[in-house]
Amino acid sequence: MAQPKPVVKGKPAPKIKAETGPIFGKRNYILFAVGLLAIIAGFIFLGTGDTVFAPILLVLGYCVIIPIAIIIKDKKKEPEAPASMPPTEKATPSSL
Repeated sequence: MAQPKPVVKGKPAPKIKAETGPIFGKRNYILFAVGLLAIIAGFIFLGTGDTVFAPILLVLGYCVIIPIAIIIKDKKKEPEAPASMPPTEKATPSSL
């Protein structure tokens, strides 16, 4: 008969902290606005019968600028050391 495998209890899975705060930053909204303006300008050129600039602006707006605005994340500030940790000493010429 097959013996059951022993159950090994390990550490519980770490809890993942959800990010708080806004998802998009100022740069994301600016890029989104630029993409929207490119799309609007592309449709205006398309309405006037232009077949050169309209497709270029529409492709740039839909396929380049808007996705970049969604994907790019703002740089986060480095967390400061907690007050309980002593500051690290830097080597100075006199201490060598």
